[in-house]
Amino acid sequence: MSYWAILSGVEANLPAYEAVLEDLKHQVPKVTELFILGDLINASKDSDKIIHRVRNPRIGELIPQVCKGWWEEQVMMQHGFIPDVEPNPVVEKYGVATAKALWDNIPKESVEWISNLHFAFMEFDCLLVHGSSLSVMEELTPESSPLIFLDRIARSNANRLFCGRSGQTFRYQIKDGSLASTVVTLDGEQELKTYSTSDRLAIGVGNVGGNPNKATYTIYSPNTDVVQFRTVRYSKSKGFGKS
Repeated sequence: MSYWAILSGVEANLPAYEAVLEDLKHQVPKVTELFILGDLINASKDSDKIIHRVRNPRIGELIPQVCKGWWEEQVMMQHGFIPDVEPNPVVEKYGVATAKALWDNIPKESVEWISNLHFAFMEFDCLLVHGSSLSVMEELTPESSPLIFLDRIARSNANRLFCGRSGQTFRYQIKDGSLASTVVTLDGEQELKTYSTSDRLAIGVGNVGGNPNKATYTIYSPNTDVVQFRTVRYSKSKGFGKS
C-alpha cells in the first residue's frame, strides 16, 4: 500500500526539514512517497543548502518530489523564465532588500533546477499543488468559497486537492450537489458543463519551516483515503519531539 508524506513551506529551514525526515523514519506503516509542494526556499542564504539537501538524499531516504511554489516562481521571474508581474510581489510584500537577497542567494545552477520543477503532481485522483490548479499565487483556506474549491478541484479532474500556500492544516469536504457552467466560444456557441460535487475534498498540508520550532505536514493513504496531520517540534540544539 502507498503512504504519502506531503510537505510544503520548508522555506530554507534545514533543521525543520531534518526533524520531519527523522519523524518519517518512525511512521508505521512506512511512508512510500515524499512530496514537497513548493516554497522549499526563501530569500535567505540557507536556500541553496536546502536545495542541495533535497537533491542529494542520504542512503535509505526517500527521493523528494518537488513542485514550484510562490518563492520558486519569484526566482524564475527575476531570471526571466516567466513574465514579470507589476508590482513585483517580493518588493511589495517584503521590500527591495529581500528582492535583492533573493537574487544574490540563489546560484544560477539552482535557478536552472528550479525552472525544471513541475507546477503540480497528479497521482490517482489527487492533485498536489502549492497554490491551486489556477496558480501558485492563489491561497486556499478554510474560509475560501465552496464554489472556488469546487472549481479548482473540478478543472483538474481530481477528487482530492492537496495545497500548501496557506501554511494551514485543514480538511475541507464539499457535500453532494452539482455545479453547472456555460462556456461561450468565439463562434457564439454555448457549451454547458456540469460537475458533480460528490466526494470532493481539499486538504491544507501545513507548513514545515515558517513557524519557529514547530513543523506541520500531512500523511495520506490513497488506498484508504485517510488523512493524518503531523506536528513535529524541534530546535537546532535539542533534537525534536512529535505529536
